[in-house]
Amino acid sequence: MTIYETENFIVEAFQKPHVDRDEGGHIKIYPRIRYVDRQSLPPKIAQELSWLITVTGDAMTSVMRRQGVDIGRVNYQDNGNWSVFKPEGPYIHYHLYGRAKTATVQKYGDAVYLPQRKDAPEFYANMQPLTTEDCDLIKQEMLRLMETKYPKDHWIMS
Repeated sequence: MTIYETENFIVEAFQKPHVDRDEGGHIKIYPRIRYVDRQSLPPKIAQELSWLITVTGDAMTSVMRRQGVDIGRVNYQDNGNWSVFKPEGPYIHYHLYGRAKTATVQKYGDAVYLPQRKDAPEFYANMQPLTTEDCDLIKQEMLRLMETKYPKDHWIMS
């Protein structure tokens, strides 16, 4: 489910999450154009990605706390390991994992556990994505933060 879009990026709630909604949730940010890794990003695109990651993480934390999820922190991960053997190969995308202090599956303080889906489908079977309400509230909070705390023109050089 799309949360926010720019000319260059899409921010979405991951529909097959690695972290259940009630344990903090899972958001993915990815560019509209396929880039292999950070080194291949043009400077303005890299700046925009950094800005979006920061705004999204801040919004995710505050909204999910208001929604009753006790997020202690957000883990920001540039993954891509599952794509290395696909014909198209890996591409840059960021996962934001909310980490609830009371989590029982993806326990707070532990590294996120990410077994291959094909090897452990049961691990992911009951993980719920962020709700439509969560996504709408995160978008509203992102827009507020972009106006107040993180104005784009302070982050992205012209």
